[in-house]
Amino acid sequence: VQLQASGGGLVQSGGSLRLSCAASRSRFKISAMSWHRQAPGKQRELVALISDGGTTNYVDSVEGRFFISRDYAKDTIYLQMNSLKPEDTAVYYCNVEGTYYGRTYNRNYWGQGTLVTVSS
Repeated sequence: VQLQASGGGLVQSGGSLRLSCAASRSRFKISAMSWHRQAPGKQRELVALISDGGTTNYVDSVEGRFFISRDYAKDTIYLQMNSLKPEDTAVYYCNVEGTYYGRTYNRNYWGQGTLVTVSS
């Protein structure tokens, strides 16, 4: 499984950005896809997750501002980020979790990070 993330950049406080992450897979059943972020000097944290059934979850700090969605035909997830704050500045990573056909062991893969910088 390979993940290709894009869409980061520099934006002013209050602005919006949309991140994309496209998955390339073979014989791999996805159970969930998610976005994580890591700010300088901090641990990586889960930001938003979407299950294969479409259920979404968000960390409290982005609830109501960030929205995760998935295009099942393109195996791509998006993170629409609105009302951005300086504390949202981080490298954002996408993740896919699932199993290979015929296997029961759960695996997850990371995309390369994309930097989001929010200026005050």
